This record gives sequence, structure tokens and C-alpha cells, in this order.
Amino acid sequence: MTTITLTFDNGPDPDVTPMVLRTLRRHGTQATFFVIGEKLRDRRRLSEHARGEGHWIGNHTYTHLVPLGQSREGGVALREIEQTDTLLGDLAHPRQFFRPFGNGGNLGSGLLNREALRYLQASGHTCILWNAVPEDWVYPESWVERALDLCFANEHSLLVLHDLPTGAMTHLDTFLHRAKDRGATFVQEFPGDCIILESGRIVRDIQPYLSD
Repeated sequence: MTTITLTFDNGPDPDVTPMVLRTLRRHGTQATFFVIGEKLRDRRRLSEHARGEGHWIGNHTYTHLVPLGQSREGGVALREIEQTDTLLGDLAHPRQFFRPFGNGGNLGSGLLNREALRYLQASGHTCILWNAVPEDWVYPESWVERALDLCFANEHSLLVLHDLPTGAMTHLDTFLHRAKDRGATFVQEFPGDCIILESGRIVRDIQPYLSD
């Protein structure tokens, strides 16, 4: 039996996020939206709508330009997280979810630097990674099969999709139907091995994700 947790990165988008919400509503499925601060600034109502339907909202940096561990200038990583925290305000889940930018789903050193880690710990964030990235932004017409293969390779998959205007999310309904037909169960909670910080406390070895 496979369990799947759905997450959506890089929104909100005025054309795509509402469609994703409608699809999730039809399936009775709850997800988490990791939003980019500079988009949230002008599209807050979309995230308010998502939260109102029971979805969780998390921080996915302010600009999403460079993985935080690659930032060498002091203060940049801090601002990337803190600015989005400020914009989120009461939209943020009590566990204060944060997902670092992986630059294509890469899990390795460079996701965080020590400045970012100190802030996340001090502010009580829960840092969420992933274990299934079907690259829907690269394969907008064929990501469903890739996602099914990845998800059914794990006991509990944390799937990363994107509510971006690539056309990929027009196939979200197909993915949900096919996954359920194969016996998948959808839950909102994250698999434990994809959480490296819980409310500011390190719960997994963080060194593989931390730049020197």
C-alpha cells in the first residue's frame, strides 16, 4: 500500500492555482502549497482561499532564485525566509513550514547555509524536503506516468508538483484517479524522513543539506 502526500511549489498563480484547488476539492484531497513571497505579495487571496479549504501554506523563499546554501553574501538567506514569513502572517501553519529551493529537486549540500539554519531554528520552523519529483515543469504532458512510478516506489511519497502555467496541472485529475485506482491513499501529513527540522529542532542529520 502506498501513501502519497501532495505538495505544490512556486505559486500562487492566478490561472493555475484555482484549477488545482477545484481538482483537489473534487477528490477530497488536502495538500500543502509552498509559496514564493514575491508572488504571495500580490496574490494573497489565492493562498487565503487555499487555506480556507483546509490546505496548508508554507514558505518557499522570497525570490526562488538561488539555493540558500549557495548564497555567500551575509543576510541574503535570512531575508529570503524572513520576508516571506512576514507576508504569510496568519496564513502560516502553526508548525511554520519551510521548504528550501532545490534547483530541480536536488537533495544535497547547498539547500541551506548556517545563516538560514540559525534563523529556522530560532523562529521555530519545520523544514520539509521531498522524495518524489517528477519534473512536471520539464515534462508537462507526460509527468503523470513519471509521478506514479516514483510514488509507488516508496511506502510514503512526498510528491512535489508546481502550480505554474506550464499546462502540467491540467493532468492533475488524471494523476489522482490513476493513483487511487492503483490503491494509493492520500494524506496531508509529511513522511517523517522528509522532515529535517520540527518546530526549530533538528530531527534528522542536517549535514548533507548544509553548505560549508
